[in-house]
Amino acid sequence: MDHRARKLSELVAQHYELLYRYAYRLTGSEADADDLTQQAFLTAQVKWDQLRDENCARSWLFTIVRNAYLKQLRLPSCLPSSALDQVAEPPSPDELCDVDGEQLQNLLNDLPEEYRSPLILFYFEDFSYKEIAEHMGVPLGTVMSRLSRAKAWLRARLTTPELISASDSKMDA
Repeated sequence: MDHRARKLSELVAQHYELLYRYAYRLTGSEADADDLTQQAFLTAQVKWDQLRDENCARSWLFTIVRNAYLKQLRLPSCLPSSALDQVAEPPSPDELCDVDGEQLQNLLNDLPEEYRSPLILFYFEDFSYKEIAEHMGVPLGTVMSRLSRAKAWLRARLTTPELISASDSKMDA
């Protein structure tokens, strides 16, 4: 086995679970998460020479997953970010204790990607604000703002049960 193949095998062993979990949180589907994770490692193999610092492999792989996900979405040019401006404070940890995983995933699926990604990266994958900003190519303040709005939107849905069924409107309320 050559050096490149060995390094790629090490990346798969070290990061597969993390990437799968991130892909699952983005898509809400096991099959789509499998596809995205496999696509990330295929892309990593093809673009191995673009990885300048092996210490940054985790962030590089997360970026590959996110880019593949965004390609799938084919997002419209303007997202409904203003709808998040009028929601309450984020939930406290005590309020989140009664949330089951499926309910949380359904709510995450309803968040526009620009809010979902920073929330997942920060709370589920332990990325710092700076790492998220670099990963998404946005200023640090934008990351903080998006996290705040996403948490507030989730809190409103979690503390007002009738909003959960109304989440089909995907934040247009």
